[in-house]
Amino acid sequence: MKGTKVTFDADKLNYASELMRALAHPLRLKILEFIDENHTINVNKIYSNLDIEQSITSQHLKILRLSGAVNVEVNGKFHIYKINYDVIERASFAVNRFVGKA
Repeated sequence: MKGTKVTFDADKLNYASELMRALAHPLRLKILEFIDENHTINVNKIYSNLDIEQSITSQHLKILRLSGAVNVEVNGKFHIYKINYDVIERASFAVNRFVGKA
C-alpha cells in the first residue's frame, strides 16, 4: 500500500452510490433508453410501450427521479419525464474514468 490517506465526502459518496444503483438496473436502463428515444414522454406511454405494469414503471421512475437521472414535469394529470443529461453524462464520465476508458 502506498500510504495514501483515503477520504471521502460522505454526502457525495452516498449520492454517487444511489445514482449508480439507479442506473445499474436493466429495466431502468430500458426505461431511460425509451425516454431518450422520445425526448419527453408521459408515464402511460412508457408502461404501455414497454409492456410493464403501471405500478412497477412508477416505482422505477421514482428511483430514477430521486437519483436525479430524470426530471418530471406535471401537466394536469400527466407526468412528463425527460432525461437529465447533465447527470447521465457525469455518471458516464466517472464510470469510464474509473474503469480506464476516459
